[in-house]
Amino acid sequence: MSEALKEHVLSILNNYKVGTLATIRNDQPFSRFMMFFHEELVLYTATNKETHKAEDIEKNPHVHILLRKEDSWNSPYVEIEAEATVEETKALKEKFWNEQLKEWIDSPEDPNYLLLQLTPKKIYYYEKPGSKAQVL
Repeated sequence: MSEALKEHVLSILNNYKVGTLATIRNDQPFSRFMMFFHEELVLYTATNKETHKAEDIEKNPHVHILLRKEDSWNSPYVEIEAEATVEETKALKEKFWNEQLKEWIDSPEDPNYLLLQLTPKKIYYYEKPGSKAQVL
C-alpha cells in the first residue's frame, strides 16, 4: 500500500464528512446522503434501527460510498466499495455522536441508535474528475 495514496484518502475522510451511501434493495441500488466518521480507513455512519438501510444491509452487506468536497467540482474524491456490519458498541456510539444527529436519533443512549461499520474492500482515489483512479 502506498503511504502517499493512503494519506490522500485519509485527507478526504478527515475533511469531508457528507457523502452518499448506496445499498441494494430488491436487486436495485438505493442511495442517500449520510454523515461519515472514520478510524483509519474504516468508516462509520449513524442510523436509526428502523430505517431501510439497516434492512438492506441485513440482506446484502455490500455498499458503495462517495465522498468529496461539497462545493468544488474539480476536487479530489473517493469511491469506496465496502462491506457493512451493524456496530452497537457504546464507546463508538459515544465517540461518533454529535448534535447534528438529533434530527434522527435522540441521544447516544437512544435504543434505536446504531452505527454502520463500513470496512473497505477497495478504495478508488481520483485527483479530479476524469483522472485515472488510484486503487488502495
